[in-house]
Amino acid sequence: MKYFFAAVVVASTFASFGAANAAGGCGLGFHRGPYGGCRPNGGAVVVAPGAVVVERPVVVVPRGRICPVGFSWRYGRCRPL
Repeated sequence: MKYFFAAVVVASTFASFGAANAAGGCGLGFHRGPYGGCRPNGGAVVVAPGAVVVERPVVVVPRGRICPVGFSWRYGRCRPL
């Protein structure tokens, strides 16, 4: 009986993990956008054999103040217009 209980616990643990949990709740092929909506992932990247791949330099830009539509940045936070 204890082996059966252990098997049920292990099976329920694996059943609770899914692709939708890993993708932020959007499912396979989708990811969360800037406002929390589900957006499709980009297409597949295929590189021909023997092709030279040049890596672009990493540029770090400080995050801008972006407020949703109908709001503006005033007094240190987004405020309604």
